[in-house]
Amino acid sequence: MTANASIDFFDRQFRQPLTQAALELNPFERAALPHLQGELLDCGCGLGNLAFAAAAQGCRVTALDASPAAVEHVARRAAAEHACIAAAQADLRDLVLDRDYDAIVAIGLLMFFDCPTAQRVLSHLQAHVRPGGVLAVNVLVEGTTFMDMFDPQQHCLFAPDALAVQCRGWQVLHEAISEFPAPRDTVKRFATLVVRRPAA
Repeated sequence: MTANASIDFFDRQFRQPLTQAALELNPFERAALPHLQGELLDCGCGLGNLAFAAAAQGCRVTALDASPAAVEHVARRAAAEHACIAAAQADLRDLVLDRDYDAIVAIGLLMFFDCPTAQRVLSHLQAHVRPGGVLAVNVLVEGTTFMDMFDPQQHCLFAPDALAVQCRGWQVLHEAISEFPAPRDTVKRFATLVVRRPAA
Protein backbone atom coordinates (compact mmCIF):
# COMPACT_ATOMS: atom_id res chain seq x y z
CA MET A 1 0.00 0.00 0.00
CA THR A 2 1.34 3.44 -0.90
CA ALA A 3 2.63 5.47 2.06
CA ASN A 4 0.14 8.05 3.27
CA ALA A 5 0.41 10.43 6.23
CA SER A 6 -3.32 10.19 7.01
CA ILE A 7 -3.24 6.39 7.19
CA ASP A 8 -0.17 6.58 9.46
CA PHE A 9 -1.91 9.18 11.66
CA PHE A 10 -4.93 6.95 12.29
CA ASP A 11 -2.95 3.73 12.54
CA ARG A 12 -0.97 5.26 15.42
CA GLN A 13 -4.22 6.36 17.07
CA PHE A 14 -5.79 2.92 16.71
CA ARG A 15 -2.76 1.30 18.36
CA GLN A 16 -3.21 3.37 21.52
CA PRO A 17 -5.01 1.84 24.52
CA LEU A 18 -8.73 2.12 23.79
CA THR A 19 -10.94 4.28 25.95
CA GLN A 20 -14.68 3.85 26.29
CA ALA A 21 -15.16 7.06 24.33
CA ALA A 22 -13.16 5.62 21.41
CA LEU A 23 -15.69 2.78 21.15
CA GLU A 24 -18.81 4.96 21.09
CA LEU A 25 -20.68 6.04 17.97
CA ASN A 26 -19.95 9.55 16.81
CA PRO A 27 -22.85 11.87 15.90
CA PHE A 28 -22.58 11.05 12.19
CA GLU A 29 -22.72 7.30 12.83
CA ARG A 30 -25.71 7.75 15.12
CA ALA A 31 -27.50 9.64 12.35
CA ALA A 32 -26.83 6.88 9.81
CA LEU A 33 -27.53 3.82 11.96
CA PRO A 34 -31.37 3.84 11.94
CA HIS A 35 -31.36 3.73 8.13
CA LEU A 36 -29.00 0.75 7.69
CA GLN A 37 -30.25 -2.73 6.86
CA GLY A 38 -29.38 -5.83 4.86
CA GLU A 39 -25.93 -6.15 3.35
CA LEU A 40 -23.80 -3.21 4.47
CA LEU A 41 -20.44 -2.03 3.16
CA ASP A 42 -18.62 0.17 5.70
CA CYS A 43 -15.76 2.00 3.96
CA GLY A 44 -13.22 3.50 6.33
CA CYS A 45 -14.65 1.55 9.26
CA GLY A 46 -12.02 2.59 11.80
CA LEU A 47 -12.51 0.65 15.02
CA GLY A 48 -15.80 -0.71 13.68
CA ASN A 49 -18.15 1.07 16.07
CA LEU A 50 -20.81 1.54 13.40
CA ALA A 51 -20.19 -1.90 11.92
CA PHE A 52 -20.88 -3.58 15.27
CA ALA A 53 -23.95 -1.45 15.96
CA ALA A 54 -25.32 -2.29 12.50
CA ALA A 55 -24.57 -5.98 12.93
CA ALA A 56 -26.42 -5.90 16.25
CA GLN A 57 -29.54 -4.71 14.43
CA GLY A 58 -29.29 -7.46 11.81
CA CYS A 59 -26.97 -6.16 9.08
CA ARG A 60 -24.41 -8.40 7.39
CA VAL A 61 -21.35 -6.16 7.30
CA THR A 62 -18.23 -5.94 5.18
CA ALA A 63 -15.87 -3.52 6.96
CA LEU A 64 -12.90 -2.05 5.08
CA ASP A 65 -10.09 0.20 6.29
CA ALA A 66 -6.55 1.08 5.23
CA SER A 67 -5.25 0.86 8.81
CA PRO A 68 -3.86 -2.57 9.76
CA ALA A 69 -4.48 -1.78 13.44
CA ALA A 70 -8.15 -1.00 12.78
CA VAL A 71 -8.74 -4.15 10.75
CA GLU A 72 -6.98 -6.32 13.34
CA HIS A 73 -9.18 -4.85 16.08
CA VAL A 74 -12.43 -5.34 14.14
CA ALA A 75 -11.56 -8.91 13.12
CA ARG A 76 -10.56 -9.85 16.67
CA ARG A 77 -13.70 -8.34 18.20
CA ALA A 78 -15.98 -9.85 15.54
CA ALA A 79 -14.57 -13.31 16.25
CA ALA A 80 -14.97 -12.86 20.00
CA GLU A 81 -18.55 -11.62 19.69
CA HIS A 82 -19.56 -13.90 16.80
CA ALA A 83 -20.67 -10.76 14.95
CA CYS A 84 -21.66 -10.97 11.29
CA ILE A 85 -18.76 -8.77 10.17
CA ALA A 86 -16.02 -9.53 7.66
CA ALA A 87 -13.09 -7.11 8.05
CA ALA A 88 -10.39 -6.53 5.45
CA GLN A 89 -7.57 -4.08 4.82
CA ALA A 90 -7.97 -2.12 1.59
CA ASP A 91 -6.54 0.96 -0.07
CA LEU A 92 -9.89 2.66 -0.58
CA ARG A 93 -8.40 5.14 -3.03
CA ASP A 94 -8.34 2.26 -5.51
CA LEU A 95 -11.61 0.61 -4.47
CA VAL A 96 -13.27 -1.49 -7.16
CA LEU A 97 -16.57 -3.12 -6.20
CA ASP A 98 -17.92 -6.09 -8.13
CA ARG A 99 -21.31 -6.24 -6.42
CA ASP A 100 -24.06 -4.04 -5.00
CA TYR A 101 -25.14 -3.49 -1.40
CA ASP A 102 -28.31 -2.56 0.47
CA ALA A 103 -26.36 0.14 2.29
CA ILE A 104 -22.97 1.76 1.82
CA VAL A 105 -21.35 4.00 4.42
CA ALA A 106 -18.34 6.29 4.01
CA ILE A 107 -18.14 8.36 7.18
CA GLY A 108 -15.01 10.45 7.65
CA LEU A 109 -13.25 8.91 4.66
CA LEU A 110 -13.38 10.77 1.36
CA MET A 111 -11.71 13.97 2.57
CA PHE A 112 -8.47 12.00 2.96
CA PHE A 113 -8.17 11.55 -0.82
CA ASP A 114 -7.21 14.19 -3.36
CA CYS A 115 -10.33 15.77 -4.82
CA PRO A 116 -10.44 13.88 -8.16
CA THR A 117 -10.00 10.57 -6.31
CA ALA A 118 -12.63 11.51 -3.71
CA GLN A 119 -15.15 12.31 -6.45
CA ARG A 120 -14.38 9.10 -8.34
CA VAL A 121 -14.75 6.93 -5.22
CA LEU A 122 -17.97 8.68 -4.22
CA SER A 123 -19.46 8.07 -7.68
CA HIS A 124 -18.34 4.43 -7.54
CA LEU A 125 -19.96 3.88 -4.14
CA GLN A 126 -23.15 5.55 -5.30
CA ALA A 127 -23.29 3.29 -8.35
CA HIS A 128 -23.16 0.18 -6.15
CA VAL A 129 -26.12 0.99 -3.90
CA ARG A 130 -29.05 -1.28 -4.78
CA PRO A 131 -32.36 0.30 -5.84
CA GLY A 132 -34.11 1.33 -2.62
CA GLY A 133 -30.81 1.11 -0.76
CA VAL A 134 -29.07 3.72 1.38
CA LEU A 135 -25.88 5.73 1.01
CA ALA A 136 -24.49 7.51 4.09
CA VAL A 137 -21.58 9.91 3.55
CA ASN A 138 -19.80 12.34 5.85
CA VAL A 139 -16.94 14.65 4.82
CA LEU A 140 -15.06 17.70 5.99
CA VAL A 141 -16.00 20.78 4.01
CA GLU A 142 -14.66 24.21 3.18
CA GLY A 143 -14.30 26.30 6.33
CA THR A 144 -12.37 23.56 8.13
CA THR A 145 -9.12 24.93 9.58
CA PHE A 146 -7.85 21.87 11.52
CA MET A 147 -5.46 20.17 9.11
CA ASP A 148 -3.22 18.01 11.37
CA MET A 149 -4.65 14.69 10.19
CA PHE A 150 -4.26 15.35 6.47
CA ASP A 151 -1.56 14.25 4.07
CA PRO A 152 -0.46 17.59 2.55
CA GLN A 153 -0.71 16.16 -0.96
CA GLN A 154 -3.84 14.06 -0.57
CA HIS A 155 -6.90 15.64 0.97
CA CYS A 156 -10.09 17.34 -0.15
CA LEU A 157 -12.35 19.85 1.56
CA PHE A 158 -15.70 19.49 -0.20
CA ALA A 159 -18.04 22.34 -1.03
CA PRO A 160 -20.80 22.35 1.62
CA ASP A 161 -23.46 21.33 -0.92
CA ALA A 162 -21.32 18.87 -2.90
CA LEU A 163 -22.90 15.71 -1.45
CA ALA A 164 -26.43 16.99 -2.01
CA VAL A 165 -25.60 17.90 -5.60
CA GLN A 166 -24.05 14.47 -6.20
CA CYS A 167 -27.13 12.69 -4.85
CA ARG A 168 -29.80 14.89 -6.40
CA GLY A 169 -32.92 12.82 -7.11
CA TRP A 170 -32.34 10.46 -4.15
CA GLN A 171 -34.63 10.64 -1.11
CA VAL A 172 -32.96 12.63 1.67
CA LEU A 173 -33.21 10.80 5.02
CA HIS A 174 -30.79 13.03 6.94
CA GLU A 175 -28.80 16.12 5.98
CA ALA A 176 -26.69 18.35 8.21
CA ILE A 177 -23.77 20.78 8.33
CA SER A 178 -21.98 20.56 11.68
CA GLU A 179 -19.07 22.50 13.15
CA PHE A 180 -16.87 21.43 16.06
CA PRO A 181 -13.99 23.19 17.85
CA ALA A 182 -10.52 21.70 17.31
CA PRO A 183 -7.07 22.31 18.84
CA ARG A 184 -5.38 25.72 18.63
CA ASP A 185 -8.62 27.62 17.97
CA THR A 186 -9.28 25.76 14.73
CA VAL A 187 -12.55 24.15 13.60
CA LYS A 188 -13.77 21.04 11.84
CA ARG A 189 -16.78 21.60 9.59
CA PHE A 190 -18.66 18.56 8.34
CA ALA A 191 -21.37 17.78 5.84
CA THR A 192 -23.39 14.61 6.44
CA LEU A 193 -25.91 13.13 4.02
CA VAL A 194 -27.98 9.95 4.27
CA VAL A 195 -30.01 9.24 1.15
CA ARG A 196 -32.10 6.44 -0.32
CA ARG A 197 -31.68 5.45 -3.96
CA PRO A 198 -34.94 5.49 -5.91
CA ALA A 199 -36.47 2.03 -6.30
CA ALA A 200 -36.17 0.46 -9.73
